[in-house]
Amino acid sequence: MSYTVAIVGRPNVGKSTLFNRLVGYRKAITDDVSGVTRDRQYGTTEWNGKTFNVVDTGGFVPKTDDIFEKAIKQQVKIAIEEANLIVFMTDVTTSITDLDEAMTRELRKSKKKVLVCVNKVDNSDRYLLANEFYGLGFEDVFMVSSMSGSGTGELLDAITAEIPDDDIHDDPYADLPKIAIVGQPNAGKSTLLNALVGDERNIVTEIAGTTRDSIHTRYNLFGKEFLLIDTAGIRKKNKVHEDLEFYSVMRAIKAIDEADVCLLLIDAECNIEAQDLKIIKLIENKKKGLVIAVNKWDKIEKDTNTLKEFEKKIKDKIAPFKDVPILFISAQEKQRIHKLVEVLIQVNENRSVRIPTHKLNDILLPEIEKTPPPSYRGDYIRIKYITQLPTKVPTFAFFCNYPEQVKESYRNFLENKLREHFNLTGVPINVFFRKK
Repeated sequence: MSYTVAIVGRPNVGKSTLFNRLVGYRKAITDDVSGVTRDRQYGTTEWNGKTFNVVDTGGFVPKTDDIFEKAIKQQVKIAIEEANLIVFMTDVTTSITDLDEAMTRELRKSKKKVLVCVNKVDNSDRYLLANEFYGLGFEDVFMVSSMSGSGTGELLDAITAEIPDDDIHDDPYADLPKIAIVGQPNAGKSTLLNALVGDERNIVTEIAGTTRDSIHTRYNLFGKEFLLIDTAGIRKKNKVHEDLEFYSVMRAIKAIDEADVCLLLIDAECNIEAQDLKIIKLIENKKKGLVIAVNKWDKIEKDTNTLKEFEKKIKDKIAPFKDVPILFISAQEKQRIHKLVEVLIQVNENRSVRIPTHKLNDILLPEIEKTPPPSYRGDYIRIKYITQLPTKVPTFAFFCNYPEQVKESYRNFLENKLREHFNLTGVPINVFFRKK
């Protein structure tokens, strides 16, 4: 299931530091200057056997003339609206400020579960001072130091306690492939959905979404059957137009979590944009299948090389994950949408491909012998054996004498060889090195 936690609070209380701590690597830019986090950050955390999304927001300032702070304020409101749980970050060294109280008023409107996180509590004196933050009126208050990690375990325990356990036993469609249609608001997602199922409503079924605001449609035509998870056509919230990019990414996160394969729709008239690249990165990180469809291709003036040049431009931007099907369609004119369905089904099958161990070794070991990994301190790194692990997505273990010394560039080389010899198109894969 999809569960999203938003970290909110006034500027310079340590939201990005906590985000980095929860996600497990330094992704957000942190600084002592307020307003540094202007571009939103999205990550995934696993704790107590449960996985959830984390969204880092900019510092909330309710009344301001600064153009960036106004944009951040709107983004914070969208994050509160779209998240399942809110971590409200405060700073023990400054006590409760007017901005904290303004943030409190905003959170009370949402009716969401709020965990107050008092940051920079790194000694006993500050622990006593932190009790003041119970005065904000929220039941759950946690004293942490996001810099050192102190107290974050208790915070994570509280977050995961709120996440319901997945229950797929009552889902009659649990075995069907799930395909999410994601992309920018103007890409034509609703038009594509109608093109796929709109004329055959008598043989499809509307299913209530298992996560808030996503719509599931069962596609059962021409011998193909799957669930379409649609993020388009959802009722618009007030003032959402002020930050459509952030809003659509928040919705995409939920759809991606549910999906097996994601269909990223790109507007041919706009080309691939920064938001599309963010969504692709999310899909890759969550190890979902990916198909890119360039919509409204009928509106583009073309010559002999237009399609090839457009495709090359996309692959250059999404590198290094370039082994992705790219189709050029017109949802309005229903051009190549049946081919699109075939490709989506194929990518879903690629996710569950199982390659016999003898085949892996017979094909890849000669490639490795021809191009061995760089040596480590004068010793040769020898890869002796390869096997595929029993996971949901293609995952391969390479057994060698110095597993920790294999360079990232050689990992990429092996991934490219796997893709060259086996049909793994559209699927992110995992490559691990283990001690022989």
